[in-house]
Amino acid sequence: VAALISLSFGGAVGLMFLMLGCALPQYNQYWPLFVLFFYILSPIPYCIARRLVDDTDATSNACKELAIFLTTGIVVSAFGLPIVFARAELIYWGACALVLTGNTVIFATILGFFLVFGSNDDFSWQQW
Repeated sequence: VAALISLSFGGAVGLMFLMLGCALPQYNQYWPLFVLFFYILSPIPYCIARRLVDDTDATSNACKELAIFLTTGIVVSAFGLPIVFARAELIYWGACALVLTGNTVIFATILGFFLVFGSNDDFSWQQW
C-alpha cells in the first residue's frame, strides 16, 4: 500500500511540474502538454512484450529488446520535445526546465511502477 501511495504522489508531483511549466502567468503557453502523449505511449511496448515473451528463457529475447529500444526512443523524445520548443521560441527556457523536471519525476514513477508491480507474485499488475 505504501508503494502505491508513493507512486501516486510521484505522479501528482510530476504533473504539477508540467502544469506549472504551462500555466504560470509568465509562461502562459500550453505547447508542453504534448508530452502527455509520450507518458501514455511509453509503457505500451514493454507491456505488449511482457505478454508475448516467456520469462523462463535466461538468454536475451529480441522482442523484449525491441520493446526496450522503442520505450527508450519514446522517453528520449519526451525530453527532446520541450527543448525543441524552447529553441524554436514557442516556450520560455524556464518552462522547459519545469517540463524536464516533470518528465524526470513522471518517468521515474513509471519505472517504479514496473519495478514494484512487475514481479510475478500474487499481487502484480498483470492481474489488473
